[in-house]
Amino acid sequence: MQMIKYMIKRILMLIPVLIGVSIIVFLIMRVFSPDPAPIVLGEHATQQSMQEWRLANGLNDPIWLQYVNYIKDAMTGNLGTSYYTKAPVTQEIFSRFPATIELAIAAIIFASLLGIFLGVVSAVKKNSIFDNGGRILALIGVSMPIFWLGILLIILFSGTLHWLPSTGRLNPLYQPTQITGFYLIDSLLTGNMNALVDALRHLVLPALALGMYSMAIITRMTRSSMLESMSQDYIRTARAKGITNRRVIRKHALRNALIPIVTVIGLQFGSLLGGAVLTETVFSWPGIGAYTVNCILKSDFPVVQGVVLLVAVVYVLVNLAVDIIYAFLDPRIKYAKKEG
Repeated sequence: MQMIKYMIKRILMLIPVLIGVSIIVFLIMRVFSPDPAPIVLGEHATQQSMQEWRLANGLNDPIWLQYVNYIKDAMTGNLGTSYYTKAPVTQEIFSRFPATIELAIAAIIFASLLGIFLGVVSAVKKNSIFDNGGRILALIGVSMPIFWLGILLIILFSGTLHWLPSTGRLNPLYQPTQITGFYLIDSLLTGNMNALVDALRHLVLPALALGMYSMAIITRMTRSSMLESMSQDYIRTARAKGITNRRVIRKHALRNALIPIVTVIGLQFGSLLGGAVLTETVFSWPGIGAYTVNCILKSDFPVVQGVVLLVAVVYVLVNLAVDIIYAFLDPRIKYAKKEG
Protein backbone atom coordinates (compact mmCIF):
# COMPACT_ATOMS: atom_id res chain seq x y z
CA MET A 1 0.00 0.00 0.00
CA GLN A 2 2.85 2.37 0.84
CA MET A 3 4.49 1.58 -2.49
CA ILE A 4 1.26 2.37 -4.37
CA LYS A 5 0.93 5.73 -2.57
CA TYR A 6 4.54 6.54 -3.42
CA MET A 7 4.00 5.66 -7.10
CA ILE A 8 0.88 7.83 -7.28
CA LYS A 9 2.76 10.71 -5.68
CA ARG A 10 5.62 10.41 -8.16
CA ILE A 11 3.25 10.20 -11.11
CA LEU A 12 1.47 13.36 -9.93
CA MET A 13 4.87 15.06 -9.69
CA LEU A 14 5.26 14.28 -13.38
CA ILE A 15 2.64 16.92 -14.23
CA PRO A 16 4.58 20.07 -13.12
CA VAL A 17 7.77 18.65 -14.63
CA LEU A 18 6.13 18.21 -18.01
CA ILE A 19 4.50 21.63 -17.81
CA GLY A 20 7.90 23.20 -17.06
CA VAL A 21 9.55 21.32 -19.93
CA SER A 22 6.76 22.29 -22.33
CA ILE A 23 7.04 25.98 -21.38
CA ILE A 24 10.81 26.03 -21.87
CA VAL A 25 10.82 24.29 -25.24
CA PHE A 26 7.80 26.32 -26.39
CA LEU A 27 9.50 29.62 -25.61
CA ILE A 28 12.81 28.52 -27.13
CA MET A 29 11.15 27.49 -30.38
CA ARG A 30 9.07 30.67 -30.59
CA VAL A 31 11.69 33.20 -29.47
CA PHE A 32 15.01 31.88 -30.82
CA SER A 33 13.97 29.88 -33.90
CA PRO A 34 13.60 31.56 -37.29
CA ASP A 35 10.19 32.25 -38.74
CA PRO A 36 8.97 28.94 -40.21
CA ALA A 37 6.73 30.57 -42.85
CA PRO A 38 9.43 31.33 -45.48
CA ILE A 39 11.13 27.99 -44.74
CA VAL A 40 7.94 25.98 -45.23
CA LEU A 41 6.55 27.96 -48.20
CA GLY A 42 9.88 28.48 -49.94
CA GLU A 43 11.94 31.49 -50.95
CA HIS A 44 9.46 32.54 -53.66
CA ALA A 45 6.53 32.83 -51.25
CA THR A 46 4.79 36.20 -51.16
CA GLN A 47 4.22 38.22 -48.01
CA GLN A 48 0.49 37.63 -48.31
CA SER A 49 0.83 33.86 -48.55
CA MET A 50 3.18 33.81 -45.54
CA GLN A 51 0.77 35.96 -43.55
CA GLU A 52 -2.10 33.62 -44.42
CA TRP A 53 0.00 30.60 -43.44
CA ARG A 54 0.90 32.11 -40.05
CA LEU A 55 -2.75 32.94 -39.44
CA ALA A 56 -3.85 29.41 -40.36
CA ASN A 57 -1.30 27.91 -37.95
CA GLY A 58 -2.06 30.30 -35.09
CA LEU A 59 1.37 31.95 -35.14
CA ASN A 60 -0.07 35.45 -35.14
CA ASP A 61 -1.67 34.94 -31.72
CA PRO A 62 0.13 36.12 -28.56
CA ILE A 63 2.64 33.57 -27.29
CA TRP A 64 0.67 32.92 -24.11
CA LEU A 65 -2.46 32.15 -26.14
CA GLN A 66 -0.49 29.85 -28.47
CA TYR A 67 0.79 27.97 -25.43
CA VAL A 68 -2.65 27.67 -23.84
CA ASN A 69 -4.11 26.31 -27.08
CA TYR A 70 -1.19 23.88 -27.39
CA ILE A 71 -1.64 22.56 -23.85
CA LYS A 72 -5.42 22.19 -24.31
CA ASP A 73 -4.84 20.09 -27.42
CA ALA A 74 -1.99 18.13 -25.81
CA MET A 75 -4.25 17.11 -22.91
CA THR A 76 -6.49 15.36 -25.44
CA GLY A 77 -3.54 13.61 -27.08
CA ASN A 78 -3.30 16.03 -29.99
CA LEU A 79 0.26 17.32 -30.29
CA GLY A 80 -0.42 19.18 -33.49
CA THR A 81 0.42 18.60 -37.14
CA SER A 82 3.79 18.69 -38.84
CA TYR A 83 4.24 21.80 -40.98
CA TYR A 84 5.82 19.74 -43.77
CA THR A 85 4.21 16.30 -43.95
CA LYS A 86 0.80 17.52 -42.70
CA ALA A 87 0.65 14.31 -40.67
CA PRO A 88 -0.20 14.23 -36.94
CA VAL A 89 2.85 14.70 -34.74
CA THR A 90 2.03 11.57 -32.75
CA GLN A 91 2.11 9.55 -35.97
CA GLU A 92 5.42 11.09 -37.03
CA ILE A 93 6.99 10.40 -33.64
CA PHE A 94 5.74 6.89 -33.02
CA SER A 95 6.72 5.74 -36.50
CA ARG A 96 10.35 6.52 -35.60
CA PHE A 97 10.56 6.26 -31.81
CA PRO A 98 10.71 2.42 -31.68
CA ALA A 99 13.99 2.56 -33.61
CA THR A 100 15.52 4.90 -31.03
CA ILE A 101 14.14 2.88 -28.10
CA GLU A 102 15.50 -0.34 -29.58
CA LEU A 103 18.93 1.23 -30.05
CA ALA A 104 18.95 2.74 -26.55
CA ILE A 105 17.92 -0.55 -24.91
CA ALA A 106 20.63 -2.47 -26.79
CA ALA A 107 23.20 0.18 -25.83
CA ILE A 108 22.27 0.18 -22.13
CA ILE A 109 22.29 -3.64 -21.99
CA PHE A 110 25.78 -3.68 -23.47
CA ALA A 111 26.92 -0.85 -21.18
CA SER A 112 25.44 -2.42 -18.04
CA LEU A 113 26.71 -5.97 -18.56
CA LEU A 114 30.23 -4.98 -19.57
CA GLY A 115 30.40 -2.05 -17.13
CA ILE A 116 29.34 -4.08 -14.09
CA PHE A 117 31.64 -6.95 -15.06
CA LEU A 118 34.66 -4.69 -15.53
CA GLY A 119 33.87 -2.74 -12.36
CA VAL A 120 33.58 -5.88 -10.24
CA VAL A 121 36.78 -7.38 -11.65
CA SER A 122 38.64 -4.10 -11.15
CA ALA A 123 37.51 -3.89 -7.52
CA VAL A 124 38.24 -7.53 -6.70
CA LYS A 125 41.62 -7.41 -8.48
CA LYS A 126 42.52 -3.92 -7.26
CA ASN A 127 45.78 -2.49 -8.67
CA SER A 128 46.28 -5.58 -10.83
CA ILE A 129 46.63 -5.71 -14.61
CA PHE A 130 42.86 -6.36 -14.82
CA ASP A 131 42.14 -3.25 -12.77
CA ASN A 132 44.44 -1.12 -14.90
CA GLY A 133 42.97 -2.53 -18.10
CA GLY A 134 39.41 -1.82 -16.94
CA ARG A 135 40.28 1.74 -15.95
CA ILE A 136 42.03 2.38 -19.28
CA LEU A 137 38.99 1.09 -21.18
CA ALA A 138 36.70 3.28 -19.06
CA LEU A 139 38.93 6.30 -19.74
CA ILE A 140 38.76 5.62 -23.47
CA GLY A 141 34.98 5.31 -23.30
CA VAL A 142 34.63 8.64 -21.50
CA SER A 143 37.11 10.49 -23.70
CA MET A 144 36.27 9.29 -27.21
CA PRO A 145 33.48 11.20 -29.02
CA ILE A 146 30.58 9.06 -30.21
CA PHE A 147 30.84 10.14 -33.84
CA TRP A 148 34.58 9.35 -33.95
CA LEU A 149 34.09 5.95 -32.34
CA GLY A 150 31.27 5.21 -34.76
CA ILE A 151 33.47 6.02 -37.75
CA LEU A 152 36.27 3.80 -36.40
CA LEU A 153 33.85 0.92 -35.87
CA ILE A 154 32.54 1.29 -39.41
CA ILE A 155 36.05 1.34 -40.87
CA LEU A 156 37.13 -1.74 -38.89
CA PHE A 157 34.10 -4.04 -38.83
CA SER A 158 32.41 -2.98 -42.04
CA GLY A 159 35.05 -1.52 -44.33
CA THR A 160 38.02 -3.76 -43.44
CA LEU A 161 36.65 -7.01 -41.98
CA HIS A 162 33.25 -6.93 -43.75
CA TRP A 163 31.62 -8.53 -40.72
CA LEU A 164 28.78 -6.11 -40.03
CA PRO A 165 26.67 -3.61 -41.99
CA SER A 166 27.51 0.04 -41.49
CA THR A 167 24.20 1.83 -42.08
CA GLY A 168 20.49 1.37 -41.80
CA ARG A 169 18.33 -0.70 -39.52
CA LEU A 170 17.50 -3.71 -41.69
CA ASN A 171 17.98 -5.10 -45.17
CA PRO A 172 14.74 -4.30 -47.09
CA LEU A 173 14.66 -7.91 -48.34
CA TYR A 174 14.03 -9.14 -44.78
CA GLN A 175 11.44 -6.54 -43.76
CA PRO A 176 9.19 -8.16 -41.11
CA THR A 177 5.49 -7.51 -40.78
CA GLN A 178 5.03 -4.31 -38.74
CA ILE A 179 3.32 -5.08 -35.43
CA THR A 180 5.09 -3.14 -32.67
CA GLY A 181 7.65 -1.17 -34.70
CA PHE A 182 10.48 -2.97 -32.87
CA TYR A 183 12.17 -5.10 -35.50
CA LEU A 184 13.55 -7.64 -33.05
CA ILE A 185 10.14 -8.21 -31.47
CA ASP A 186 8.29 -8.19 -34.79
CA SER A 187 10.74 -10.72 -36.23
CA LEU A 188 10.15 -13.06 -33.29
CA LEU A 189 6.37 -12.64 -33.40
CA THR A 190 6.22 -13.42 -37.10
CA GLY A 191 8.88 -16.16 -36.96
CA ASN A 192 11.09 -14.31 -39.44
CA MET A 193 14.50 -15.51 -38.31
CA ASN A 194 16.30 -13.97 -41.28
CA ALA A 195 14.97 -10.56 -40.26
CA LEU A 196 15.93 -11.19 -36.62
CA VAL A 197 19.53 -12.06 -37.47
CA ASP A 198 19.86 -9.16 -39.91
CA ALA A 199 18.34 -6.69 -37.42
CA LEU A 200 20.80 -7.85 -34.76
CA ARG A 201 23.72 -7.44 -37.16
CA HIS A 202 22.63 -3.89 -38.00
CA LEU A 203 22.18 -3.12 -34.29
CA VAL A 204 25.64 -4.16 -33.08
CA LEU A 205 27.81 -1.25 -34.25
CA PRO A 206 25.48 1.66 -33.33
CA ALA A 207 24.76 0.04 -29.94
CA LEU A 208 28.49 -0.27 -29.23
CA ALA A 209 29.14 3.33 -30.24
CA LEU A 210 26.21 4.71 -28.25
CA GLY A 211 26.80 2.56 -25.18
CA MET A 212 30.55 3.06 -24.81
CA TYR A 213 30.30 6.27 -22.76
CA SER A 214 27.64 4.78 -20.47
CA MET A 215 29.76 1.65 -20.08
CA ALA A 216 32.67 3.77 -18.87
CA ILE A 217 30.50 5.61 -16.33
CA ILE A 218 28.97 2.35 -15.05
CA THR A 219 32.42 0.74 -14.79
CA ARG A 220 33.74 3.60 -12.66
CA MET A 221 30.67 3.65 -10.42
CA THR A 222 30.72 -0.14 -9.99
CA ARG A 223 34.40 -0.18 -9.07
CA SER A 224 34.00 2.65 -6.57
CA SER A 225 30.85 1.18 -5.02
CA MET A 226 32.33 -2.32 -4.82
CA LEU A 227 35.51 -1.08 -3.14
CA GLU A 228 33.42 0.72 -0.54
CA SER A 229 31.20 -2.30 0.00
CA MET A 230 34.12 -4.73 0.30
CA SER A 231 35.70 -2.61 3.03
CA GLN A 232 32.67 -2.98 5.32
CA ASP A 233 32.64 -5.10 8.47
CA TYR A 234 29.95 -7.48 7.22
CA ILE A 235 32.24 -8.58 4.39
CA ARG A 236 35.02 -9.45 6.83
CA THR A 237 32.47 -11.25 9.01
CA ALA A 238 31.20 -13.28 6.06
CA ARG A 239 34.72 -14.32 5.13
CA ALA A 240 35.46 -15.20 8.76
CA LYS A 241 32.49 -17.58 8.67
CA GLY A 242 34.14 -19.48 5.87
CA ILE A 243 31.87 -18.32 3.05
CA THR A 244 33.55 -18.67 -0.33
CA ASN A 245 34.98 -15.53 -1.86
CA ARG A 246 32.77 -15.84 -4.95
CA ARG A 247 29.62 -15.97 -2.85
CA VAL A 248 30.79 -13.07 -0.68
CA ILE A 249 31.32 -10.96 -3.77
CA ARG A 250 28.09 -11.95 -5.50
CA LYS A 251 25.63 -12.17 -2.60
CA HIS A 252 26.97 -9.59 -0.14
CA ALA A 253 29.30 -7.07 -1.77
CA LEU A 254 27.65 -6.70 -5.19
CA ARG A 255 24.08 -6.63 -3.91
CA ASN A 256 24.84 -3.82 -1.48
CA ALA A 257 26.81 -1.97 -4.14
CA LEU A 258 23.98 -2.10 -6.69
CA ILE A 259 21.94 0.87 -5.45
CA PRO A 260 24.21 3.65 -6.82
CA ILE A 261 24.86 1.49 -9.89
CA VAL A 262 21.15 1.21 -10.64
CA THR A 263 20.86 4.97 -10.27
CA VAL A 264 23.59 5.53 -12.84
CA ILE A 265 22.07 2.99 -15.23
CA GLY A 266 18.69 4.70 -15.03
CA LEU A 267 20.16 8.14 -15.65
CA GLN A 268 22.31 6.86 -18.48
CA PHE A 269 19.34 5.23 -20.21
CA GLY A 270 17.49 8.53 -20.11
CA SER A 271 20.50 10.33 -21.55
CA LEU A 272 20.86 7.73 -24.32
CA LEU A 273 17.42 8.67 -25.65
CA GLY A 274 18.47 12.29 -25.98
CA GLY A 275 22.05 11.58 -26.98
CA ALA A 276 21.36 9.21 -29.87
CA VAL A 277 21.47 12.04 -32.42
CA LEU A 278 25.13 11.61 -33.42
CA THR A 279 24.89 7.82 -33.47
CA GLU A 280 21.79 7.87 -35.64
CA THR A 281 23.46 10.34 -38.00
CA VAL A 282 26.69 8.36 -38.37
CA PHE A 283 24.93 5.03 -38.91
CA SER A 284 21.93 6.42 -40.84
CA TRP A 285 19.70 4.96 -38.16
CA PRO A 286 16.06 5.93 -38.85
CA GLY A 287 15.26 7.02 -35.29
CA ILE A 288 13.84 10.09 -33.64
CA GLY A 289 17.17 11.82 -32.91
CA ALA A 290 18.30 12.71 -36.41
CA TYR A 291 14.70 13.44 -37.40
CA THR A 292 14.32 15.91 -34.53
CA VAL A 293 17.50 17.79 -35.49
CA ASN A 294 16.18 18.10 -39.02
CA CYS A 295 12.87 19.45 -37.68
CA ILE A 296 14.72 21.97 -35.50
CA LEU A 297 16.61 23.27 -38.53
CA LYS A 298 13.31 23.58 -40.42
CA SER A 299 11.50 25.19 -37.45
CA ASP A 300 8.87 22.44 -37.40
CA PHE A 301 7.63 23.55 -33.97
CA PRO A 302 4.95 20.91 -33.30
CA VAL A 303 7.27 17.96 -33.95
CA VAL A 304 10.10 19.30 -31.77
CA GLN A 305 7.72 20.07 -28.91
CA GLY A 306 6.18 16.61 -29.14
CA VAL A 307 9.55 14.83 -29.14
CA VAL A 308 10.83 16.78 -26.14
CA LEU A 309 7.67 16.00 -24.16
CA LEU A 310 7.89 12.31 -25.02
CA VAL A 311 11.56 12.07 -24.01
CA ALA A 312 10.78 13.90 -20.77
CA VAL A 313 7.99 11.42 -19.96
CA VAL A 314 10.24 8.44 -20.64
CA TYR A 315 13.07 9.95 -18.58
CA VAL A 316 10.83 10.54 -15.55
CA LEU A 317 9.25 7.08 -15.82
CA VAL A 318 12.70 5.46 -15.95
CA ASN A 319 13.66 7.28 -12.76
CA LEU A 320 10.41 6.14 -11.16
CA ALA A 321 11.24 2.54 -12.09
CA VAL A 322 14.71 2.98 -10.56
CA ASP A 323 13.18 4.18 -7.28
CA ILE A 324 10.89 1.14 -7.20
CA ILE A 325 13.80 -1.22 -7.83
CA TYR A 326 15.52 0.31 -4.78
CA ALA A 327 12.92 -1.30 -2.52
CA PHE A 328 13.79 -4.75 -3.81
CA LEU A 329 17.54 -4.19 -3.60
CA ASP A 330 17.50 -2.67 -0.11
CA PRO A 331 14.59 -3.53 2.22
CA ARG A 332 15.74 -0.76 4.57
CA ILE A 333 14.33 1.83 2.16
CA LYS A 334 10.88 2.93 3.31
CA TYR A 335 8.45 5.00 1.30
CA ALA A 336 6.11 5.80 4.17
CA LYS A 337 6.22 9.22 5.82
CA LYS A 338 8.37 9.24 8.93
CA GLU A 339 6.50 9.65 12.18
CA GLY A 340 7.77 12.52 14.27
